[in-house]
Amino acid sequence: MARTHPYPAFNFLVNLNGPIGPEEILGGFSDVSGLGAEVTIAEYRNGNEKENRVRKVAGVYKASDVTLKRGVVDSSDLWAWFDDTRRNGPEAQREVVITLRDEAGNDIQAWKLRGVVPMKYTAPTFAAKGGGDLALEELVLSAESIEFEKAG
Repeated sequence: MARTHPYPAFNFLVNLNGPIGPEEILGGFSDVSGLGAEVTIAEYRNGNEKENRVRKVAGVYKASDVTLKRGVVDSSDLWAWFDDTRRNGPEAQREVVITLRDEAGNDIQAWKLRGVVPMKYTAPTFAAKGGGDLALEELVLSAESIEFEKAG
C-alpha cells in the first residue's frame, strides 16, 4: 500500500565521503537546508514571428548551495575539508549524499551532490550568559550538480 502522509524531516543522514569513511559518524547534523536546483530560462523572439510573443528556452542548470549545521564534537573534519579546499581547490571535491529515512530508519530517498567543495565555514557563537545553548558549527557547500534517487 502506498504511503499517504508525508515523511517527517527530522530523520536523515549526511555522508560527506571524507577520508575517515562513510561509516564513521562524528556527530550528526541538526539541519540541512538549501537542497535544490534551478534551470535558467532564456527568452528569445525571431524578428519574423507571426505572433507577438517570446519563446522560452531552457538554459544553464545549477545546483543551490547547501548549508549543514551540527553541534561541535571532538572532530576537526569540517575545518580540515574547508582548509583542503582553500589550499588545493578542485582536488578537494567530494560527493555528498543526503538521505531521508522513515520512522523505522529505512532509507526512502537521497540527494547526491557531485563536485562538492565547502565555500564557507562558520564557527560557533560563544556567549557567557550561562544558558543551555549548544556550540554549533556551520558549513556551506557549493555543488556542481544534484541528482535525486528513490530508495529500493
